[in-house]
Amino acid sequence: MTACTDTLVVMDVLLLTNEFPPDIYGGAGVHVDGLSRALRGQVSLDIRTFGEQLIREDGWRITGFGEPPGLQDTPAALRPVLGAFGRCLAMAAEPVDADVVHCHTWYTHLAGSLLRARGLPLVVTAHSLEPRRPWKREQLGVGYELAASVERQALESADAIIAVSAAMAADIRATFTVDPERIHAIPNGIDPVAFAPTANVDELVAREIDPTRPYVLFVGRLTEQKGIAHFLAALESIDPQVPVVLAAGQADTPQLAAEVESAVSAARAGRSASVTWLSGMLDQRTLVQLYAHAAVFVCPSIYEPFGITNLEAMACGIPVVASRTGGIPEVVVDGQTGLLVDLPAGAGPMTPQGAGEFASNLAVAINRVVHDPVRAAEMGAAGRQRAVEQFGWPAIAARTLEIYRSITIG
Repeated sequence: MTACTDTLVVMDVLLLTNEFPPDIYGGAGVHVDGLSRALRGQVSLDIRTFGEQLIREDGWRITGFGEPPGLQDTPAALRPVLGAFGRCLAMAAEPVDADVVHCHTWYTHLAGSLLRARGLPLVVTAHSLEPRRPWKREQLGVGYELAASVERQALESADAIIAVSAAMAADIRATFTVDPERIHAIPNGIDPVAFAPTANVDELVAREIDPTRPYVLFVGRLTEQKGIAHFLAALESIDPQVPVVLAAGQADTPQLAAEVESAVSAARAGRSASVTWLSGMLDQRTLVQLYAHAAVFVCPSIYEPFGITNLEAMACGIPVVASRTGGIPEVVVDGQTGLLVDLPAGAGPMTPQGAGEFASNLAVAINRVVHDPVRAAEMGAAGRQRAVEQFGWPAIAARTLEIYRSITIG
């Protein structure tokens, strides 16, 4: 527990997450990795995660928790939720010697709530909100309601909530019964040394991507939230002589996977330049090279509390075309570090008419950047500067530490 000296307060922090290296597949995992490394040495960290990790070092303990047994015959849509709950029970059952618990994503909220009920101060970082992602019902079925329930319990009982953007903070206030004073907006961060312009191209060449021909790049999960369908529809109007690279992993549902495969096949048939689909998990070196040699990075999300891939692209010196939604405008400055595209009014991109309008506007913005390389270079340089100056991990870790102290030692 906390030990005080004349100059230093040593704090024990229990960090709960469903993603931690080497098992990272989304922005929340990137956030936890960066934050924990920035906090290392300033606090003692006990990190409990989904996986098989087991590391014991001074002030740095990482324990992975596997899926509990007995779920083999569970319906596919329900298994991720019950698996998460089982891991949460195991996380909370292990002995805890911490001053504060900090949990990330609904996957660990049950564990956070159980520990809060035992009297431990709880901080929750909200990376997204289930009520703002109704399409997740298609993936989780009845499990969606269970996930939303534990999310509500954790957020409404937490001593402090960290929202990854001002837009996310507003969503929390509008969706949950939470004292506004308990909500703190702290953005995701970036390592500007790890994510930076590079001349290296070996990973691109290994994947048969021509680094001498700048391409349009998409990096993200295959989920409705990330707007992949709208980007693929926009390909019909994007300059056919410009290559396209999709770094997109496993789809949320078999139906979405089939739709993406069909759209990619159609795009390959209708374009003179290549369309490359990288479907596996990519390491950081490969991602950096993908960003650094792109003509433009595209983020067509229809729901995005922050959008860390935009920040990664900016840090690598590449202009961004992104939807004007959620926390994205807090990262991408329209006309300065990229271009923002409005989501259609009314029912928006989820309707056929709205989807067509959004895809068309995406294509117009992408073509504007691709056809003006001088302006694109200026936006890329401005994006790099903004990423370095505004989103460094040391400052974000310092603000997080302030929250820990405010709920533990006053």
